[in-house]
Amino acid sequence: MQFADLQKEMVAALKAGDKARKESISLVIAAIKKVAIDEGHRDDISEELVTQVLLKEIKSTKEQIDTCPASRGDLLEQYRAHLAVIEEYAPKMLSAEEVRTILTEKFADVIASKNKGMIMKTVMAELKGKADGKVISSVVAELCK
Repeated sequence: MQFADLQKEMVAALKAGDKARKESISLVIAAIKKVAIDEGHRDDISEELVTQVLLKEIKSTKEQIDTCPASRGDLLEQYRAHLAVIEEYAPKMLSAEEVRTILTEKFADVIASKNKGMIMKTVMAELKGKADGKVISSVVAELCK
């Protein structure tokens, strides 16, 4: 997703009066701007950077949901709504079956070594941002057996 598109979505949510959606998008935009400034490209924010921050926000929001006490239902709902908005803009992650297919087709020679560390190093370069690291790790462990 392009950064400009995300900003347009925030303006649209603001005009529609959808306060929760606007706040969620605004938080993501702020996080993207912070990372862009930290990395030294304030003006030219790449699509890769946007994707990276979106995935990081999804991960941290899921952790917030997991650690939130059940007695705080209002907070849980807020986190879930935030997560739903972020997931709309994040790229679709590959499933375990899709990861297994890619690994067996493209990385058959590396998998033959049964060296999980070497496999993960090689595979993560290709699949970073396309699949969850936990899914990749479990598929690699299964293929190394």
